[in-house]
Amino acid sequence: MRAILLAGGLSLVLTLVGTRYAIIVLARRGYGQLIRDDGPTTHHTKRGTPTMGGLVIVLASVVSYFLACLVVGRTPSASALLLLFLFVGLGTVGFLDDYIKISRQRSLGLRSRAKFIGQTLVALAFGGLALSPWLEDDRGRTPAGQSISFIRDASFTLPVIVVVLFVWLLIAGTSNAVNLTDGLDGLAAGASVMVFGAYTLVNIWQNNQWCGREPGPSCYEVRDPLDLAIVAAAITGACFGFLWWNASPAKIFMGDTGSLALGGALAGFAVLTRTEFLLALLGGLFVIQTLSVILQVGFFKATHGRRLFRMAPLHHHFEMLGWEEITVVIRFWLIAGIFVAAGLGVFYAEWVAGA
Repeated sequence: MRAILLAGGLSLVLTLVGTRYAIIVLARRGYGQLIRDDGPTTHHTKRGTPTMGGLVIVLASVVSYFLACLVVGRTPSASALLLLFLFVGLGTVGFLDDYIKISRQRSLGLRSRAKFIGQTLVALAFGGLALSPWLEDDRGRTPAGQSISFIRDASFTLPVIVVVLFVWLLIAGTSNAVNLTDGLDGLAAGASVMVFGAYTLVNIWQNNQWCGREPGPSCYEVRDPLDLAIVAAAITGACFGFLWWNASPAKIFMGDTGSLALGGALAGFAVLTRTEFLLALLGGLFVIQTLSVILQVGFFKATHGRRLFRMAPLHHHFEMLGWEEITVVIRFWLIAGIFVAAGLGVFYAEWVAGA
């Protein structure tokens, strides 16, 4: 527990201080956000706001995890290192996307194909390693399970290739979902605080009821739950600290560097904690945002040019209706909180029913 608190606290302080310096450095270099011309006109005032703030989130989280392990004398586990690999890997893809936008002064960065290839390579490497027998512990457990689960390992197993492909789809979908949500000041950062905070609690609970310590009918067969809780706490603290500067009116944006990294980490937690389907409930806000885009595109094509929403993702629809940006953000935070509370409730209820 000491390592969890230390990682979260360190990450919070590092982002609070580090983001302030990042704003100065990025502004001096002219690394400002470019705004879409077809978006809400109120966003044009944000042109030039420093972006790529996700670098601070990623660095603070990684440094805090290793410092916490060093202080308490823990050896980093395979699960935590894999999750950090996914986190940093997708953050790197996002960084390249952000850098191209800034250097070429256009609102689109990496070509969609190049971005997809980058996400695919990182996701497949993560999925393959998570199921690799090379990373089995002394109980013969790999970081990921060979099934697709809701709260704990299912009774059936699937071929490794099927699980890896599912992991790839989950990572690509979740990273893009957080990326779509990152369109208003503080929206993605605030929602991420809640979901990563939830995964901190899930991992603490799984560690307390871990089969490696207390075998029983309701224990959790999860590899390295305590280390995963440390990483979750570090990312939660980083998002919380970043929100201080990212809340409306934002002094800095996380960019694709932050949103892709955070989305990938959420998918990684779902895979490593055996809660792949529970993620759809815990991250319900991200699901709604993604569905709004899918519905908009599908309706537009089916009706030859008509629109279901005034603009997608959904938060822009309410802006176009005349809602203030801060009103949209706070109400969407409330929706995110409801989904997180429901997900934690279902998680705990399942354990109570099993016990």
